[in-house]
Amino acid sequence: MRKVEMILFGLMLLPFITGVYFYPQMPEKMASHWNVRGEVDGYMPKFWGLFLIPLVLFGISLLFIAIPRIDPLRANIEKFRKYYDGFTIIFFIFMFSIYTYVILWNLGVRISPNVIFPIGLGLLYFYIGILCENAKQNWFIGIRTPWTLSSERVWDKTHRIGGKLFKVAGIIAPIGIFFQSYLLFFILAPSISVAIYSTVYSYFEYRKEMG
Repeated sequence: MRKVEMILFGLMLLPFITGVYFYPQMPEKMASHWNVRGEVDGYMPKFWGLFLIPLVLFGISLLFIAIPRIDPLRANIEKFRKYYDGFTIIFFIFMFSIYTYVILWNLGVRISPNVIFPIGLGLLYFYIGILCENAKQNWFIGIRTPWTLSSERVWDKTHRIGGKLFKVAGIIAPIGIFFQSYLLFFILAPSISVAIYSTVYSYFEYRKEMG
């Protein structure tokens, strides 16, 4: 196993250990979901409130470890492996931060999610931009359209522009903190726009290549 995979396996245990430690201190019904105004609008039984995210993270982490092994183009993944490994760790930290936030809220530490989440998502979007700029053609990671998967040139061009745009989305998302009424727009609109633009761009680049 690679060093990063061993670290990820170790990190996979962290939320379970955290959940066991805080279990006696949690209320029987835990706040688990917040609306766009930052108000609690969903609850879970204590067990699922503490262990749902760890279980989901465990499954996602196994998938992250498996992808470079099962992708038919795994040799290409090795070309940007350090960026992929960086993403797996950053994604885990992001999800563990959300998990920690849920625990703290239920312990009485009440910080608005509308301040915390935009910053975390902004950092995640920005690193996705870095990953895209360095990603080589493969079946699992990146902007996978019929046209990027059919042409290496279209893949490279689409990921260069998509990477830059995801970085911009990462800068825009935290700005929503100052415009709470439009927070969802600042978080979702940039990323959705990047996805749509990248898809359309790859189509026209492929058409151009086919003459």
